[in-house]
Amino acid sequence: MKDQILLINDLAGYGKVALSAMLPVMTHAGLNLYNLPTALVSNTLDYGKFEILETTEYMRKTMKVWEELGFSFDAVCTGFIASEEQVKLISDYLRDQKENGTWIFVDPIMGDEGKLYNGIEGKTVGYMRDLCSLADVIVPNLTEARFLAEMYQGKEVITEGESRELLKKLRKLGAKSIVITSVKTEAGDFVLIYDHQTDTVSELPFEQIPVRFPGTGDIFSAVLASQVLNGTQLDKAAERAMTAVRELILLNRETADKFKGIPIEKNLEVLNFETSED
Repeated sequence: MKDQILLINDLAGYGKVALSAMLPVMTHAGLNLYNLPTALVSNTLDYGKFEILETTEYMRKTMKVWEELGFSFDAVCTGFIASEEQVKLISDYLRDQKENGTWIFVDPIMGDEGKLYNGIEGKTVGYMRDLCSLADVIVPNLTEARFLAEMYQGKEVITEGESRELLKKLRKLGAKSIVITSVKTEAGDFVLIYDHQTDTVSELPFEQIPVRFPGTGDIFSAVLASQVLNGTQLDKAAERAMTAVRELILLNRETADKFKGIPIEKNLEVLNFETSED
């Protein structure tokens, strides 16, 4: 079992997003976690006012200390990256880790709903492609997949043929396995998966719930990574991640302040899965 896991993501002072969402999920899965914040964020961005402190120099010094201490990781999971300098720093670090057999999981957080997030430039997409080329699994949403592949930008709905072309282009970047969330086709909403270990494509359908919480993508990634690291096949791991996110949303849909995200620690029973393969 791979259980020494490094999480590289931002840390919110208030709200269950990024590291604050991933840590309880992956701790509950029995993994031993290290975390390397890319930024300190005052609160979830949904509140409209926030403060962000980038931590690039801290990251650089921490990597050096960990190297001197001989720390090593079975897997590294990356999420929000605050600058191009950080992308380069993390890419170099992952190349070194990969030489030791470290498993790499990349959530290329850049945009949603057809556009890049504020502050993300086109050249950042290029650096993120480099990061994805190192990954054993990448987990973009449809918008991010389009930008990475330079395909179908501006289209809300894609055909089945276009979805396969998207997978093919992402594989050419160097990513081994791919999980694309929030794919819209004429047939409905899907999570689209290519598993390089079985050389198969899967489509997992889902129904949209008309409630928005920040951090659900982080929860999905955390459950997915935890399950794969515990030996679950990729499509089954994605199915369990989808189920967990759906149940967490339904359990908390009446919450008045949804901007703070989902209180995961209060609903850990949702994350209790069978350990054996079905």
